[in-house]
Amino acid sequence: MHPNLVKRTLLTGAALAVLAACGAGAKDGSDGATRAAVPAPAKKAVKRPVVDGLPGMPPVLDPKDVYAADRPNRLSPVVRDFPSRVYVPNTESDTVSVIDPQTYQVIDTLRVGRQPQHVVPSWDLKTLWVNNDRGNTLTPIDPRTGKAGKSVEVHDPYNLYFTPDGKYAVVMASLDRELVFRDPHTMKRIKTEPVTCYGVNHADFSLDGRYFIVSCEFSGELLKVDTEKMKVVAQQKLPFHGAMPQDVKVSPDGKRFYVADMKADGMWIVDGDTFGTPRFLHTGKGCHGLYVSRDSHEMYVSNRGEGTVSVFDFRAGALTKKWSLPQGGSPDMGGVSADGKVLWLSGRYNSEVYAIDTGTGRQLARIKVGSGPHGLAVYPQPGRYSLGHTGVFR
Repeated sequence: MHPNLVKRTLLTGAALAVLAACGAGAKDGSDGATRAAVPAPAKKAVKRPVVDGLPGMPPVLDPKDVYAADRPNRLSPVVRDFPSRVYVPNTESDTVSVIDPQTYQVIDTLRVGRQPQHVVPSWDLKTLWVNNDRGNTLTPIDPRTGKAGKSVEVHDPYNLYFTPDGKYAVVMASLDRELVFRDPHTMKRIKTEPVTCYGVNHADFSLDGRYFIVSCEFSGELLKVDTEKMKVVAQQKLPFHGAMPQDVKVSPDGKRFYVADMKADGMWIVDGDTFGTPRFLHTGKGCHGLYVSRDSHEMYVSNRGEGTVSVFDFRAGALTKKWSLPQGGSPDMGGVSADGKVLWLSGRYNSEVYAIDTGTGRQLARIKVGSGPHGLAVYPQPGRYSLGHTGVFR
């Protein structure tokens, strides 16, 4: 055979072999080399909330910081046009002193009911409720005008909170030994939860809003309450003889609750989920009020019995500073200014209010008010909704 013919024959045979091999790879007889794999349609991801919160509660903004909505001057549209004021309930004068924080002057004095204990922002931020404990009434204040409205009959309202879903107001009926769940607008009684401890007064809610921890001042106990069931689910006695727990605050990450104790002179730190035995941190004589900084890094602790404020660092888990009031005093309850630069505290036994620089601890002002000033409210403050007391916002 001619050499060129041999060459062409070999090439043709090789080509046919390649085609046969390719064809053998396709069982359906089609050209397997030209078939492309078609991916299965992707399943649509179901977006789940990062935190499985109490039904009806606004979603948690940051699972690592319950106070994420409280940044400096981040005011809700509801309160943005309200004038900045400090409302001071004077328990022995039956009045509320209204302070202009720009001038440090009392600009008005409101007559309210007998023994007003706290001024409490409502869940929807539209009303301030004055807790007239011995008068058995709540007096509403319109924060837009600063004027008081008609009081509502509510028995033994020592303190007032709101569930995170805005569904109920929770009256801390200290002497009645009850947690009373009420309509947050009309204050009509919905459910009463009797308690066996004495002196229910302060509280704070878990990250997911499904439970809250309550302090019982006069029997030295703590309660854990299921928010949705409106029921006490656990109770413990603090391991200190004569304990008198006061204010309660949850840590930014929601893992721990801090409870001020004015007889133990420091804070109890308890895991809210396990509700196990708490550990103790000494702060100062008469430890009373707890207030979180606008950046969620620190907590200001008022030591009423020695006229000081301790500064607790959440990340370090330790006290880092202590500020002393000039000429002493009795720093009690209060709040932080909207910009985070000033800590306002009532002087319970000195008929005065203190304004303290949160950067330096320097006293900015001492303002004379009525007798027995207690749970003052700085208003407005940042946040989407209020959980009550003198301003616990989320």
